[in-house]
Amino acid sequence: MAKLLIVYHSRTGGARQMAEAAAEAGREEADIILKSADQAGPEDLLQADGYIFCAPENLAAISGLMKEFFDRSYYPALGRIEGRPYAQMICAGSDGENAARQTARIATGWRLKEVQPPLIICTHAQTPEAILAEKTIPDKQLDKCREIGLAMAAGLEMGLF
Repeated sequence: MAKLLIVYHSRTGGARQMAEAAAEAGREEADIILKSADQAGPEDLLQADGYIFCAPENLAAISGLMKEFFDRSYYPALGRIEGRPYAQMICAGSDGENAARQTARIATGWRLKEVQPPLIICTHAQTPEAILAEKTIPDKQLDKCREIGLAMAAGLEMGLF
């Protein structure tokens, strides 16, 4: 069975909900490995057939713990995961584009194959209180995450990527 690794970081719950929704849907088609960024490492990348990276955008960048996962994993995986498919999901307060660009640049360095444009879910949190508050992602938006998880898992299992 194909293995899909979903690595996420979430401080206020939004990105975690997105990652869990993708994992839940993907389990129908593939072996899903769902790991928080502080628990995932290069060995997880090497054992998986494809990836979903899910993180919040903090201060116009990917979250620090997600960046730290990439920092720890980049060189040990370099040249060993080329051509594998990936998708990404960003939970943002207003934009999310820069976090998506950062993740895409890292994936380009690994020579991963993007299988769809990044999914950016905007929470519209603009005040300090709203930014720091626990997030609840609406089911309609989580459905988009489920679609990504299912499509990635099914595509891996069928050998489409």
